[in-house]
Amino acid sequence: MQQRPGIEPPPGCPAHANVQLYGPHFGSDPDGHYAHLRSLGPSAPVDIAPGVEVELVTSYDAALYILQNPASFVRDSRRWNALNEGRVPEDSPALPMLAYRPNALFSDGAAHARLRQAVTDSLASVNELQLVRQTQASADYLISRFSSERMGQAELMAEYAQPLPLLVFSELFGCPPEIGDRVIAGITGIFSGTNGADQLLAEALSELIAQKRRNPGEDLTTRLMQHSAQLTDEEVLHQLVTLLSGGTTPLSATIGTASALILGEEWQTGLPVEDAVTQVLWNYAPIANYAAHYPTHDVELGNRVIKANDPVLISFAAANTDPRLAEHREQLSAKAHLAFGAGPHACPAKDPAFVIAVTAVESLLNRLPDIEVRMPFKDLSWIPAPWSRSLVALPVRFTPRIVVPTAAQKAESPVASSASPVATAPRPPVNGAPKPKAGLFSRFLAWTRGE
Repeated sequence: MQQRPGIEPPPGCPAHANVQLYGPHFGSDPDGHYAHLRSLGPSAPVDIAPGVEVELVTSYDAALYILQNPASFVRDSRRWNALNEGRVPEDSPALPMLAYRPNALFSDGAAHARLRQAVTDSLASVNELQLVRQTQASADYLISRFSSERMGQAELMAEYAQPLPLLVFSELFGCPPEIGDRVIAGITGIFSGTNGADQLLAEALSELIAQKRRNPGEDLTTRLMQHSAQLTDEEVLHQLVTLLSGGTTPLSATIGTASALILGEEWQTGLPVEDAVTQVLWNYAPIANYAAHYPTHDVELGNRVIKANDPVLISFAAANTDPRLAEHREQLSAKAHLAFGAGPHACPAKDPAFVIAVTAVESLLNRLPDIEVRMPFKDLSWIPAPWSRSLVALPVRFTPRIVVPTAAQKAESPVASSASPVATAPRPPVNGAPKPKAGLFSRFLAWTRGE
């Protein structure tokens, strides 16, 4: 990346160093960082992690142009100059987010179209009413775990917003209880940096795929496997990982932030939950900075020239809050935000994601009608990572009450009906070892059965 001749670096920038988009300083004031970056033009160089430089787009118009121009901006990170030249630290936290994987997210052209069609067609078969019921059941179970304990206090991010999407996705994938436990442990471990979590997740999903080969079901995994695109088992696995990683964490952030907004002092009473979720997608984009693109040739953005194959990241958070949009916001559709991306790589699960988020917040309000946040919204802390905009914690209080599964939830207990008896049984202990403790998904399924 280089500046055009005659353009001076911004004044007051010590040694003209890049803005750091990580750490507590960024986490405490991301909007201030974006405002400074906007002063440099539609894009500017930033460090997304120590020793990892990318071009960050903060302009709504520039972001939309890149997202909708796949001929000049592609997604295959194997083009990445610095990575190919050994200039990216091998242990960089940016690599798990940006390194190539054989999925639709990092593919282009015909390869992308094939994988994406399999995903979108499979998602299109999800019944919205059933999705609402699955989300309500997951919400009720999680609320039941904290609603009658600890003097009516809870921390909603860890106890509600984070595990809820994992339960819903385990159901959508048709996971038997024991495999669902390991899927949840694996994806949770990946985001918390637990050693071996990626292997745990891959092994669990591989077992799930093998079982669906023997016993197909009415679930996303089976639909991907039976799609006319004829995905290999490895391709199915990577699409499932993409759905998990790209769906669960942003959903958790959306549920948490929307709950904080609607329970806050400044929220206008009577506005629907849909408004809170939409406001989050505009003003607190759950995927804050991502969608790496690689120019196929040198391109100009504002007063900068970006070299071919240098990474260009989209700041969805900055683009959505671009001051140039302010005078047009009333004319824009409520869905004109870029929180779900745009163009050929726009999120294929945006409609199910919106349904899950709205249902999760509504379930919380319905089950705990007097719930309130224990501190003002402005005093809540945000995680310092560049990738997502998510609350660190959301402490609440409420009148304690007991939540039990409804008759409908017991009747529709989401045990994977297509799984064989052997598939649903826990693996036997080895050498007389004690039976492993049931995981989150197993306990959830037992709760829905009234056990």
